[in-house]
Amino acid sequence: LQCRMECKDVPAETLYDVLHDTEYRRKWDTNVIETFDIGRLTVNADVGYYACAWGRGARRGTRARPRVSPQKYPPRKDMVRAVSIQTGYLVEGTGAQSCSITYLAQVDPRGSLPKWVVNKSSQLLAPKAMKRMYRACLKYPAWKQKHNPHLKPWLFPEQSTLPPVALSELSVQHAASLENIDESALAEGRDERAEASDDDS
Repeated sequence: LQCRMECKDVPAETLYDVLHDTEYRRKWDTNVIETFDIGRLTVNADVGYYACAWGRGARRGTRARPRVSPQKYPPRKDMVRAVSIQTGYLVEGTGAQSCSITYLAQVDPRGSLPKWVVNKSSQLLAPKAMKRMYRACLKYPAWKQKHNPHLKPWLFPEQSTLPPVALSELSVQHAASLENIDESALAEGRDERAEASDDDS
C-alpha cells in the first residue's frame, strides 16, 4: 500500500513531530487501542507497542523489525499479532508552511481475514487515516504548547528516559521466515506490563 498527501499550512517539522509523539497519537489516532514505548535500541531507534483495531478485530505489533520476546509481551486471546514487513513515512518540505507525506506499508495482519478483504480495507482505511493525521497536524502546535512543549526526545536523544533494550529480549525476524510466524499455539499470558513496571521501580 502506498499513499501520498499534500499538506497545506503544515510545516514538515510539525508533521514529523506528530508522527513521533506517542502521547499525542493517543488523541488523534482513532484506531489505537493501546500504544506505548518499550525501550531504545540506539539514540535514534526505539521499540514500541501498538495495538489497533482492524475491521471487527484487533491487531498488535512492535514498531521495529526486531520483536520483543513473547515472554515479556505474551499473546492475548483478544488480539492477533500482525507482521510489518516494511512500513515507513517520507516527509518532504514543499514550502515554509507546507509539506507532503508518502506512506508505504507492506503488512500482513494475520488472522483468518481473506487477502482480498485486507487489501480492500486498506484502500479505504489508509486515506481516512491520512486525513485524520492532517487534521491532527493543524491542532498539534496549540496542543503541544500545553503538554511539555520542550520535550521532544525524538529530536533530542538526551531527553529520552526509555530504558535500553537488551538484545536478549529481541528476536529478529528475517523476511524469509515471516510467513512462519504463528503464535496461535502459545498459551495466553497475563498482561505483564504493570507487573514489569513494578519490578523495574
